[in-house]
Amino acid sequence: MKIKSSYIKPKFKKNSNPRVGLLALSTDLTIEKDFHSVCQKLPLDLFINRIHNKNPLTKKNLSKMYSQMKSTTEKILPGEKINTIAYGCTSGTIAIGENKVKKKIKLAKPNCYVTTPITSAIKAFKKMNIKKIALFTPYPNSVNKTIIEYFNKKNINILSFATFNLSLDVDIAKVDPKYLLKTLVNLNTNHADALFISCTALPVLEIIDKAEKKINKPVFSSNQTLIWDSIRSVGLKSSIRGYGKLLRK
Repeated sequence: MKIKSSYIKPKFKKNSNPRVGLLALSTDLTIEKDFHSVCQKLPLDLFINRIHNKNPLTKKNLSKMYSQMKSTTEKILPGEKINTIAYGCTSGTIAIGENKVKKKIKLAKPNCYVTTPITSAIKAFKKMNIKKIALFTPYPNSVNKTIIEYFNKKNINILSFATFNLSLDVDIAKVDPKYLLKTLVNLNTNHADALFISCTALPVLEIIDKAEKKINKPVFSSNQTLIWDSIRSVGLKSSIRGYGKLLRK
């Protein structure tokens, strides 16, 4: 029996959602979930690719991601426009250099906006007039040193500091959020304008609201500020509740 074929002219959408690309570390168990938690109901499309990262966390290992950035970014919708690319590594941005990260990504997507956890954190601090912070990280001491030095160069005064001293992303992601909350609210934040929690692998996003209520100050995290900058960069200005004052504003 001969099948009769027909060719129907498609009708395409006139408008499409803005596109955000995320470069997530191959070792990060947390960042994708956090992006989806905030972005799933927003009118944007999220596309994720993984960049190889070798543990343990050292400046040398983090710096190795630089050579992969262009090729990893190119694999996010090859040949298609991406509005924003978010590189999901706080310590990696500092190890490589913020400007070097942006330039490398723009080689793959020349017309996109590029953000990183450090880029977005500094931007959030300026927006909310934060100059003095309490800092918490899960990193080993060698990585902590680079974080502290970076904030000092940006004229962010660190009044207190604490760390879990972990060197594997998989261990950082396994931290109990309830224990993390107890840890954060017991930190010395008395004279700080805000608390900043560094690392995209740490499961802190879900407890930011509770931490803010306990310490009565703004709380920022790497993923929270990165998501905030990404969605605001594509023109989405609506208030988002459940993840701290920054996203509510």
